[in-house]
Amino acid sequence: MQDAPTLSVNLTDPAAAEERPARSFYERRRNRRGRGMRGDALPQYLPGARSRSEQFDDWVMESAQRLERLWGERIQDVQIVVQEIPDGLEDMTPESLRGLLGSCSPASPNRPAVITIYRHPVLMAARSVLSVNELVHDVVVEQAAELMGLAPEAVDPAYGRSQA
Repeated sequence: MQDAPTLSVNLTDPAAAEERPARSFYERRRNRRGRGMRGDALPQYLPGARSRSEQFDDWVMESAQRLERLWGERIQDVQIVVQEIPDGLEDMTPESLRGLLGSCSPASPNRPAVITIYRHPVLMAARSVLSVNELVHDVVVEQAAELMGLAPEAVDPAYGRSQA
């Protein structure tokens, strides 16, 4: 005689059963056939893995390195800072905002000279006209020229490739 299939029913209270530990998100999400994410979507060495602010910082760094190669010791003590927007933006008029892509402050006895590049205004100005890295370089050169008391063309011969 063949064994008949058996049916078993558990009539215990589910609330009385031992509580299972909470599972993490990765355990709960659907993972068909055991093939989940095998790694990062983009490897770190590819340019697409960097955020927009990191790319902007890289462009500022490239521009600073170019100026350091051209001017050496004279530009080495200048700090270059990236800010999102200018301080006191609410109090500025449209006339004072026009062309405000960066600013500079000369050295004092307690601190070095500082060049500040404003990320959002530079991105907005470059959106319709030219590539961002060219505009970033031009803004850094303009501010360095103002600190040194020279024309931007004298600071870097590549100045002015962009028409911003």
